[in-house]
Amino acid sequence: MDNLGLGKVLLVEDDEKLAGLIAHFLSQHGFEVLTVHRGDVALAAFLEFKPKLVVLDLMLPGQSGLHVCREIRAVSDTPIVILTAKEDDLDHILGLESGADDYVIKPIKPAVLLARLRALQRRQVPEATTPRGALEFGVLSIDRSSREVRLSGEPIELTTMEFELLWLLASAAGKTLSRDDILNRMRGIEFDGLNRSVDVYISKLRNKLKDNPREPVCIKTVWGKGYLFNPFGWEV
Repeated sequence: MDNLGLGKVLLVEDDEKLAGLIAHFLSQHGFEVLTVHRGDVALAAFLEFKPKLVVLDLMLPGQSGLHVCREIRAVSDTPIVILTAKEDDLDHILGLESGADDYVIKPIKPAVLLARLRALQRRQVPEATTPRGALEFGVLSIDRSSREVRLSGEPIELTTMEFELLWLLASAAGKTLSRDDILNRMRGIEFDGLNRSVDVYISKLRNKLKDNPREPVCIKTVWGKGYLFNPFGWEV
């Protein structure tokens, strides 16, 4: 299970040792990683796993990474980062023209790859705002005009304070809001002015939205910083 809820990554890399290191590093940073080692099984793995991001080596047995890139791009706009041992600009151009969104040159620096993936992930954050003021994230829908919240189609009863807090967090999906940010933006709502009050209402929201308070996936605690509404945590 993706405990931190940051999304699924399909890693296509034939070097099993390198693949293991990358997968372990990404898993430590909250991603759920599926690894395959051949190009000719990559598309099937992609269609079954339904990742949010793809990390794709160019030199693969069975089928080239460029071919895999074109196959995936033909059926999905999921961001693709290609891995290449070549510093030749032509190789990078071919990858980008095949549909890749970015590239990383080997030997890979895990922190650089992580930063590239997070940058692509930020671009994926669904904005889904309609003129009526509605937000949708997977099975969660929030309608500001009717003040209606539904989870998997079922209505969720929230107090005014809880709804306003949820709307604030969801409107900033993918970004960390500090307790002070939340208090400052929620003036007029009956917070008692203490940081602890934010924690209490976050807890109430998690309970009502079935987000396990012990291991929250959807409304995450970013220790020492605040709270983050995870736009990918509401997918079944």
